[in-house]
Amino acid sequence: MRIAHVTATFPPYYGGTGLVCYHNARELARRGHQVHVFTAATPAARGDETQPGITIHRLKPLLHTGNAPLLPQLVTQLRGFDILHLHYPFFGGELTALAARLTGTPLVITYHQDVHLQGITGLIERMLRPTLSRATLRTARRVLFTTLDYSQASYARKLLKGREGCIGELSNGVDTQVFTPGPAPQALRQKYHIDAGDQVALLVAGLDTPHYFKGVEIFIAALGQLPAHIKAVIVGEGDLRPAYQHKAHEHGLDERVHFAGRVPDTDLPDYYRLADVTVLPSLTMGEAFGLVLVESMACSTPVLASNLPGVRAVVTDGVDGYLVAPGEVDDLAARLDQILKLPATARVAMGAAGRVKVEQRYTWKLAGERLAQNNQQILTMAELEQIKRPRTST
Repeated sequence: MRIAHVTATFPPYYGGTGLVCYHNARELARRGHQVHVFTAATPAARGDETQPGITIHRLKPLLHTGNAPLLPQLVTQLRGFDILHLHYPFFGGELTALAARLTGTPLVITYHQDVHLQGITGLIERMLRPTLSRATLRTARRVLFTTLDYSQASYARKLLKGREGCIGELSNGVDTQVFTPGPAPQALRQKYHIDAGDQVALLVAGLDTPHYFKGVEIFIAALGQLPAHIKAVIVGEGDLRPAYQHKAHEHGLDERVHFAGRVPDTDLPDYYRLADVTVLPSLTMGEAFGLVLVESMACSTPVLASNLPGVRAVVTDGVDGYLVAPGEVDDLAARLDQILKLPATARVAMGAAGRVKVEQRYTWKLAGERLAQNNQQILTMAELEQIKRPRTST
């Protein structure tokens, strides 16, 4: 089967959507499918390239606003495929739906999260939502949400009114051979001045404007209410990092909040092993799942996450972590204090429960199997419809 994935972002850019696309494509390629990825060229990555079983087309954007590249080439290049798979929302990605209509190719959409933008861009998005976004979603034969919980709360549900039968679920995953339990490397403890009696709260997120909703400032403020032996490591890079560093300085936390910057994927598991807890304090439904949660749980590190649709489906409150009220500094501080005061045996049990859950539900292999089955079902349905379609008389 020839399959095209279309995504606004893709590695080496670090972001959930691009990572999901990468792992989906890799799993399909492992199953013998011919997979092409279409994405925007960036200063860090330009032109076509190949990875095992995957051809990556990095197209020059006509326009580029934030993580929204306009790629008019999609209309002509998305030909000759059995399935088109759009990772959405992505303003400009709507051209994939147009290509699907023009070629008669079945379209699958992974719906990653609602968009909650601010200012003029937010106004434009809300104006386009009932028109362009609605038409794009309704072109798809299957719209896959990362959890059914999120599908119930998302504004996309209204846009799909009358077509609820096309809604499905495809969870994100983690490589359980890479993200594994283990001791914290001594080198990292020394690098971030983690003493024997210290405890570490970890946050992993993009620190750029498109990821403003990650709640980094809430995390920093909550840390300011906790004892000095609790330290924070923040992994990620972006244009908002100076503002977050200033926020830490305002709270007198220069010695307790360590900004690690961009960490290579190969080193990321060690950061989860360094942590006593991983925190995802997101503010809006721009967060729909939380890849960092399953990565952390795969390393047997408990988690704290905002009680948001989708996210709350990943964390079992009191079993593998805790849920907190979004945007509530006091609640986050109280929950951090609670989990870090647990006996070590209790936190170990929480971590072990998270590892078991990931192995049972959230591996990329499982996600790949479900996606392959989904694609085969859609292609079979399309072929049957073609056979049944009456021929016009000549």
